[in-house]
Amino acid sequence: MMMMMMMKRITQSMTVMWQKGLKKSMPSTSRAVNTLKHNHCYQIRKSPPLVSLDFPDIWTPNSLDYDCSPIQKGSNEQTAAVIDGKSISEEIISGIASEVSRMKESIGKVPGLAVILVGQRRDSQTYVRNKIKACEEAGIKSLMTELPEDCTEDEILSALSSFNENPSIHGILVQLPLPKHLDEEKILNMVSLEKDVDGFNPLNMGNLAMRGREPLFIPCTAKGCIELLLRSGVEIMGKKAVVIGRSNIAGLPTSLLLQRHHATVSILHALSKNPDQITRQADIVVTAVGVPNLVRDHWLKPGAVVIDVGTYPVEDPSSEFGYRLVGDVCYEEALGVASAVTPVPGGVGPMTIAMLLSNTLDSAKRAYDIT
Repeated sequence: MMMMMMMKRITQSMTVMWQKGLKKSMPSTSRAVNTLKHNHCYQIRKSPPLVSLDFPDIWTPNSLDYDCSPIQKGSNEQTAAVIDGKSISEEIISGIASEVSRMKESIGKVPGLAVILVGQRRDSQTYVRNKIKACEEAGIKSLMTELPEDCTEDEILSALSSFNENPSIHGILVQLPLPKHLDEEKILNMVSLEKDVDGFNPLNMGNLAMRGREPLFIPCTAKGCIELLLRSGVEIMGKKAVVIGRSNIAGLPTSLLLQRHHATVSILHALSKNPDQITRQADIVVTAVGVPNLVRDHWLKPGAVVIDVGTYPVEDPSSEFGYRLVGDVCYEEALGVASAVTPVPGGVGPMTIAMLLSNTLDSAKRAYDIT
């Protein structure tokens, strides 16, 4: 309850601050008329700078109970197919390994991926370890630079510059999030466009958004979500899709990619009204906010396809590592309503890594002029 009240106060205070700032930036009607008459100059634009509208999305959990109700026999039996991202990703990585092997045989070179890891976050270390392991399985060369939590921006930029200039490196990944004292935007913008295998460069995102344009790289999580839908035989064209969350990493690129596949897309965020009612109209639901069990069974239209990107660690003494991962969707409830659903873990996560390797292979093909 205290957490919910705190979240509400933060959102309210930010809204008040924005409204006050907007009032200051907008002259009164009489003042505007006076300025027009006497100075022949008036404020043309009423909207504030867009970045001033960028509130952080702070979602309030439905509860602090991270366990969903088990499926009740008879009334709520499992009807959904489980979309196994792990097995699909293994199939994709196997195909990548075959192409890498042929590349090595024909020109004596292989794709290269460089990773920069800052700090000692356990989750980031785990993600990087999984990516390096996948590179080994696919025959892709991998290099990693580890820097301390208190490193400077110049140290990161120096490592980036070295990887940018290294012709044997075709993809560069800066593991996010970075420590608070670092300028994430500045650092990501330093990654060479031709090696931006995460797809976060504004040019890649812009080309993803614009019809008739082809980005060099599609962001890995979004690409993985669409690949799961396509490989599961889910029709996207003409379907209603709801994307819950609008982060630059997952929600935004996924919504853009769904539009490119001709879905009718709605995007929900922390300030959206009646999110459950909007989500219940969707044929396809992609959720990526990291709020445990946010999406319950009454949010879902019977027969909907659910892609759960969210991950949240929950303490679990019985688990090997002392915690387990849960998603944004109450998995047990979704099994009784949806037609197909991804598990957490074992759904989108492995596909994100597979798409990272796919982007790295594509980059190497361009570099070596291989079709």
